[in-house]
Amino acid sequence: MTEAVGPDPRVARSIAEELDEFQAVEYRPEFRVDLERIRFSPYFSRLSAVTQVISQSGAGLAVHNRLTHSVKVTAVARAIAVALNGDWGERGALVRALGGCDPVVVQAAASAHDLGHPPFGHLGEQTLDRLARERFGLDEGFEGNAQTFRILTRLDEYDRAGSGLNLTAAVRAAVLKYPWMRAEGDRWDGGPATPRGLAPARPGEGAYKFSAYTLDGLDFAQARDAFPAIAPLQQTVECSVMDIADDIAYSLHDLDDFYRADLLNQAAVSAEFRTWIRDRAALAQVPGETLLRARRTPGHGLELLRRRVEQKDPWIAGDDAFGESVARVADEVVDGLLSVPYDGSLAADRGLAVFMAGWIARLQHSVVVTPDPDIRSGHVHLDAAAWHDVTVLKFLQERFVLHRPDLAVYQRGQASVIERLVTSFAAWLDDDDEVRRAPRRLLDLVEIAAEDYLRVRDRAPELLPTTDAQALRRYATGRGIVDYVASLTDAQAMSVANLISGASERLWDGGQGL
Repeated sequence: MTEAVGPDPRVARSIAEELDEFQAVEYRPEFRVDLERIRFSPYFSRLSAVTQVISQSGAGLAVHNRLTHSVKVTAVARAIAVALNGDWGERGALVRALGGCDPVVVQAAASAHDLGHPPFGHLGEQTLDRLARERFGLDEGFEGNAQTFRILTRLDEYDRAGSGLNLTAAVRAAVLKYPWMRAEGDRWDGGPATPRGLAPARPGEGAYKFSAYTLDGLDFAQARDAFPAIAPLQQTVECSVMDIADDIAYSLHDLDDFYRADLLNQAAVSAEFRTWIRDRAALAQVPGETLLRARRTPGHGLELLRRRVEQKDPWIAGDDAFGESVARVADEVVDGLLSVPYDGSLAADRGLAVFMAGWIARLQHSVVVTPDPDIRSGHVHLDAAAWHDVTVLKFLQERFVLHRPDLAVYQRGQASVIERLVTSFAAWLDDDDEVRRAPRRLLDLVEIAAEDYLRVRDRAPELLPTTDAQALRRYATGRGIVDYVASLTDAQAMSVANLISGASERLWDGGQGL
């Protein structure tokens, strides 16, 4: 006789199970329902018009957006999860002991992982964070990962007010790439004993990265409680797989974008890599301050990277592995892929597709599972060679694209759009005569934030800087405005900014963005 067991905490929902789904469980299992809810969400559709790294309007239609990036992260993550889930050896037994690695949960997390990104990519994220702090006094500011969790658990409603998408605990936990609150970062110094993202970007500002606001702390705690084998500050197995897939996709698909857009100067990139390979022994003796002052000198950037990873990640970083990765990227990417300019031909597309497929397959098969990971790693991580490869590929893009002056000028203009929106909506909501004509969704989001602040005040007042009702209302207004602006696409942000400043001549078209 089979012993009766209680419900699996991994599928516990944020509210009582819904009867119609319970009856249909045979053909609509809980995790598949979660995946469908995420993919049918308007927040997911919105990602097709949100910047990945550079805007489509700035570099043509060839570049990835947040939706195409998410779709590819999902494909990479699913392949890793299927391999782990189907492993019946020691590795698979360890995965199951840690809570499992369901491929559908991983797909759902990968589909959802970028939902919280605001208009204009990381530039928009940084601007909203600053404005949330300075304009509204919100100590937690804005963070894209925490916004993702807020969307899933609160802002994007499926069929019941106040329950978000009502996802299983497994999926909610799988999106927590940085499983802590912002305030926890004040206790960490950023050294090699600090989890990635937990150290403050600036003193007194809390964790640089985090996955939940205080307002959403109850959902955060419930999701984590479903995984007793996972230590505090550590990702679940399914989350680690999603995180690895994100790194793989980011490092390679951005390379795809920049190669197609002819943004990677092969001569300049080759000079950086070949100079470091030739002079690595001499560069290792150069004082750090000298390297920083002349960081654009060929070879200096890679040497700074080598020192940084060895200081931050001694658990995996090493001179030999770093040198091998630099040589591999130099041979296969710099002197291989980049040596032939992309000309839009079918042959060029075939060559690029084969190159990408080969690298992705190798990285996917470089996964390691460990029962006691380093504090800067996860239970699932890339082996040393693959980890260094991803690190070097990210450097290539950062050094030769993200630091370009023309991109910086473009992004400063985008930052001013975000600032104009936040400032204008704040003034609008402060106008007693005009507030009734504000966008309905904006007013809804302010009311949701107000309810959340009151709930935290009643259940955990020690988490708030004040319990004064008037002050909490001001915080709610700020959080609602930030939630609203973060939900716009790039084009909507531009259109609404022009409309609200009186610069648009297309009144009714522009108003669709509200």
